Amino acid sequence: MNILLIGSGGRESAFAYKIAQSPLTAQLFIAPGNAGTETYGKNIDIKVTDFNAIGAFVVSHHINLVVVGPEEPLVKGIHDYFLSRPDLKNVPVIGPTAQGAQLEGSKDFSKQFMQRHGIPTAQSRTFTKESLAEGLQYLENQQLPIVLKADGLAAGKGVLICTTLEEAQHELRAMLAEAKFGEASSKVVIEDFLQGIELSVFVLTDGQDYKLLPSAKDYKRVGEGDTGLNTGGMGSVSPVPFADEAFIQKVEQRIVIPTIDGLTKDGIPYKGFIFIGLMNNQGDPYVIEYNVRMGDPETESVLPRIESDFVDLLMGVAEGNLASKTVSVSEKTAATVMLVSGGYPGKYENGKTINGTENIKESILFHAGTQFVDGEIKTAGGRVLAVTALKDNLLDALQQATADAGRIYFEGKNFRRDIGFDLID
Repeated sequence: MNILLIGSGGRESAFAYKIAQSPLTAQLFIAPGNAGTETYGKNIDIKVTDFNAIGAFVVSHHINLVVVGPEEPLVKGIHDYFLSRPDLKNVPVIGPTAQGAQLEGSKDFSKQFMQRHGIPTAQSRTFTKESLAEGLQYLENQQLPIVLKADGLAAGKGVLICTTLEEAQHELRAMLAEAKFGEASSKVVIEDFLQGIELSVFVLTDGQDYKLLPSAKDYKRVGEGDTGLNTGGMGSVSPVPFADEAFIQKVEQRIVIPTIDGLTKDGIPYKGFIFIGLMNNQGDPYVIEYNVRMGDPETESVLPRIESDFVDLLMGVAEGNLASKTVSVSEKTAATVMLVSGGYPGKYENGKTINGTENIKESILFHAGTQFVDGEIKTAGGRVLAVTALKDNLLDALQQATADAGRIYFEGKNFRRDIGFDLID
């Protein structure tokens, strides 16, 4: 079959890697892709939100399946666009409609959803510009630290953890009255701070049945020892050592099943991935957030461990028979180290020549922010490359990925050398 993959990051590189392995794949196209996805298929210069151009390409190239990687086109309704066109409505789209995508597109929506369906999460209240004074007063009676979340999509930057009342009140004013995150912070969710250790659980669903995919843990801070600014993710590991069978069973019973049932009860059709960001609070799972797609860089650790035919699983979603499919997962451990541009997550320069990719023999290299320019691979983003090693144990995987990260060079290259080492006894 002919498949169109939408996106251009490390997550899409990992998707392309798995989709290309399937005997069900005849042709794979990636829109817009990057310098690494070209290895697995053909890049198409179409923006992820240009639905008209995507639709025209799907028709002209007889696409049988569309896989949406990033959240923006989902929140903006790419699935709805396909359903609205007679010539596209029968082309399966992996990813929810705009209504389901509100689980990520609106923090307030997801909080109300969790409260309605009894899904464990931190206590919260939502405020707008009109109720700013009430919000400032509400903060006076809350325990510190306190979490402020922009309601809408803010490119991963809309969550603030405030340690003093003054800071919290200042940031709430900045978000609501001064539009610190633009339209995304026209509403702000104020949420209790949860103590514990974070991890992510991934679910694939056809709207009725679901399959649990491997768990993962990512590392957000730019600096070693979890210091410095938050990023889109500096690395990840899968599986998560502390997420044993008993813990995952709690996640499934208390969170996954009520989430799938809740979508059905609310009349929200959902075909695609659900990323559940969790806090392990003394052995009990609480939802921090939902994402309506796979995470990045967690995907680069999760997908290499899936031994099943990935396209066959996606077709199970498309055809509504996911229950009949089997997810086979490798016992090996995956570790991913991200190479990022100098200055990231602040200001950084693009267009730096990347050398040494041919040196990577023992790891899988997933491109994120890269492009071909005059026959050379150049940097084209903050997060540039993901180096993933798959080994028998966590230490070997971490050592391999970290060593291989050092074998690649571009001006200003930065990476963390301590990803995952906090999980080794």
